[in-house]
Amino acid sequence: MKNLLELYTQRVADFEKQVAAYNQKLQGLSTLRLLVFLFTAVAVYFASVNAKYVIGTLLIGIPLFLYLVTKHANVKSMKAKAQELVDINLLELQVLERNYTKLSTGAEFKQSAHFYSQDIDLFGEGSFYQISNRTKLLEGSKKLADIYLENAIEGIEEKQEAIKEIGHMIDWRQEFSAMASLTKTETSTQTIVQWLANYVPFVPKAMQYIPLVFSVLSITVFLAYFFDFIPESVLILWWALGMIIVGLFTKKVMKLGQDATKLKSTFDQYNQLLAMIERTTFTSTLLKDRQAKIISKGEKNSKVLKKFATLLGNLDRNNNLLYILIANGFFLRSLVDCLAIEKWIAAHGQEVHNWFETITFFDAYSSLGNYAFNHTSFTYPTITNSKEVLRSKQAGHPLLDPTKSVLNDISIDRGEFFIITGANMAGKSTFLRTVSLQIMMANVGLPVCAEAVNYSPIKLITSMRTTDSLTDDESYFFSELKRLRYIVDEIQTDRYFIVLDEILKGTNSTDKALGSRKFVERLVKSKSTGIIATHDLSLCEVATAYPTVKNHYFDAEIINNELHFDYTFKDGICQNMNASFLLKKMGIVE
Repeated sequence: MKNLLELYTQRVADFEKQVAAYNQKLQGLSTLRLLVFLFTAVAVYFASVNAKYVIGTLLIGIPLFLYLVTKHANVKSMKAKAQELVDINLLELQVLERNYTKLSTGAEFKQSAHFYSQDIDLFGEGSFYQISNRTKLLEGSKKLADIYLENAIEGIEEKQEAIKEIGHMIDWRQEFSAMASLTKTETSTQTIVQWLANYVPFVPKAMQYIPLVFSVLSITVFLAYFFDFIPESVLILWWALGMIIVGLFTKKVMKLGQDATKLKSTFDQYNQLLAMIERTTFTSTLLKDRQAKIISKGEKNSKVLKKFATLLGNLDRNNNLLYILIANGFFLRSLVDCLAIEKWIAAHGQEVHNWFETITFFDAYSSLGNYAFNHTSFTYPTITNSKEVLRSKQAGHPLLDPTKSVLNDISIDRGEFFIITGANMAGKSTFLRTVSLQIMMANVGLPVCAEAVNYSPIKLITSMRTTDSLTDDESYFFSELKRLRYIVDEIQTDRYFIVLDEILKGTNSTDKALGSRKFVERLVKSKSTGIIATHDLSLCEVATAYPTVKNHYFDAEIINNELHFDYTFKDGICQNMNASFLLKKMGIVE
């Protein structure tokens, strides 16, 4: 923790210095830009007696002014990225203090019918998603949620290697996140992909040649005028002809220009993200495979995307009145730019979706790497193919304050089922979520909160937080039955680690005891692996009939008229319950 605190504090200081340096550059460029504008205006004023000198002055002053505008914009972008890097490291300092208020909860990704989404504090306030999510792209946030929800057990070791590698690349991760956070767009990448797929060209094919011929003739007319071979009226008429040709397509050019303005910033930033991925040498198989998807036929697609961003940016120049008058009147530039955009869409429009998908993947994996980097005391599970499903030494809940968390050992074999009893608040539910999160995190490829872990991959399914549904006119008990039916159906087709917390709470105690026993017996007979927590001590009798069922408990003691918990996972059956004591202690009953 101390090393992380020092690291992030130093990084904040370094990036704040960069921000200050960029501010000085921006002030200098702003001053120089103003001087160029004033100089050009004064020169035009004194040269106004001769139209040739006015045109010559403008041809020098306008390009220089536009260059300074572009330079100012570039420095402004670099400053914005440096400021993002400051904010990224400040956020990490807040997280080290267990302040998660600036992080998204991911509540929108909850799925009531999912294998475990509702039960293990995966989404919502103080959830695992909230403390681990550092994605900057909307699609990246969804990708991270999909990774947590996937419940896949394939390629875990490859995932671990990828997370280890990207976790150590703190400079790369933070620069990637900073650039991704600057991707501000009015439209999602999905909308952009659809726009590209549905775009209908409007520039006639003949315009591949007409602008070039017109431009050569314009230069000829201009030179003829400059050397007094033709009068000013001919130059004006020629300019008017150019404006009329462009004017025939004005409505569609303006529409494409408006679309381009919305898209350009996204493509500018995504181009930089693609370039970062392309120029990085990855060693893990998973990251190399993903990188290969954006390099087609040996060509770096970041250059292709950069070209498109440049083409889109060219249309922005139509917002400059002087540019419209000169570039369109003499060179038909708007039509040239539109035609270039249409050619690019025809050649590469279908590939953009794959590029976006790759960037989204790295955005999500950057979060996973960041989580691993911030939890150096956690352990990557050793993946085995043994009868031992999970053996964790000193396992803890990853969402609890490590200074207060009580660690426990757990070892459960394939086909074993644990029945856990214990007093209220003794730690049963926390233990269930500890085990559940270990399995989910292990399947994702993340390190888990434990000293050492051996793990034989298995999918997870839970029933801990069943709720009733007023909108579906559904009782709590019926919701429970539906969930248990869901579990029974799933274990027919695949192997799962089943975690249950006090099932059949929606019926009377006699029914509950009988029903719970029969359900657990069915799971045991199916050779399922899992854990159930219960207050019903009669359920522990299942262990006498089935050797694969083990009884464990969490205890509570009353010492000096106070309730004490040790939160320690023990073998056997709990003998001490605390409900009546708490009722008396709180003055609810006598």
